[in-house]
Amino acid sequence: MTQPAPYVVALDVGGTSMKGGLVTRRGEVTVLAGRPTGRENGPDAVVEAVRAYVGEIADLGRSRHGAPPAGVGLAVPGIVTASTAVYSANIGWRDVPAEAFTPPGVPARLGHDVRTGGLAESVFGAGRDVADFLFLPIGTGIAGAVVLRGEPYGGAHGWGGEIGHASVWPAGEKCACGQIGCLETYSSASAVARRFTARSGRTATAKEVVELAVAGDPVAAEVFGEAIEALAIALASYVLVLDPALIVIGGGLAEAGATLFDPLRERLAGRLAFREPPPVRPAALGPRAGMLGAALLGWQAAGDNDAGADWTLDVLRGGSVS
Repeated sequence: MTQPAPYVVALDVGGTSMKGGLVTRRGEVTVLAGRPTGRENGPDAVVEAVRAYVGEIADLGRSRHGAPPAGVGLAVPGIVTASTAVYSANIGWRDVPAEAFTPPGVPARLGHDVRTGGLAESVFGAGRDVADFLFLPIGTGIAGAVVLRGEPYGGAHGWGGEIGHASVWPAGEKCACGQIGCLETYSSASAVARRFTARSGRTATAKEVVELAVAGDPVAAEVFGEAIEALAIALASYVLVLDPALIVIGGGLAEAGATLFDPLRERLAGRLAFREPPPVRPAALGPRAGMLGAALLGWQAAGDNDAGADWTLDVLRGGSVS
């Protein structure tokens, strides 16, 4: 019998950009430069962009290993099953089969982008020492991965973890999803930038808003403070319902470090009057969490469920190619 190729293609598709690479059976990572999703051109263009990127990575794998990939794992946003990207509000696609993203004949498996990142953090990241935690990456949008007994939990219909659309201010701003006062409307990186521009008339990224807040800009401080307050409200409700051992926060906004984490811990504790809050910890895998989780999905698609058991953070840091 022909042995499977020693690598998989792993891709993490976000709302505006995607990251991908090769991951060997031993956990050695080669990361390619990221690519835009091109979502401004419509959902079909995003599917084409993903397929082209997967093909580019697979071609690199063939040149290095002399064989096609053993499997392809893709972490994608929205409602997703292992075989279908059912719906994404940020991208606009509906019912896209896994085969639409991959070369013919290569097994593929899809995963929800955030739950896939949560899987990686659970196996060898910030949550590896606990069985129950919340993984909350804060980027273009906000969606949590509920990890229960070491496994990401999607709920009865795949909607589990949509904490970004929990209402924090019922009389607040309208969200793109159609609801009112959603966490994502106040605390996502895109919301922080948008709300600062609306109040100040100045354009800035979320990172720049945080820097302005630290420097004493009153508008930036107000917008960032409201983002932290909204997070504290949502996380307090989550803690009271599911009692996690840990909250892991990732995504671009987590790069604010103590500027985010210190006041968030304080405000979360203030909303939990009769109990101690769980630790709030930054993610360990950074922007690679989704891609590394996708690698686990790729090995599952290839029929190898044991891949990842002995991967270490030192090996997973890997290199990159442009």
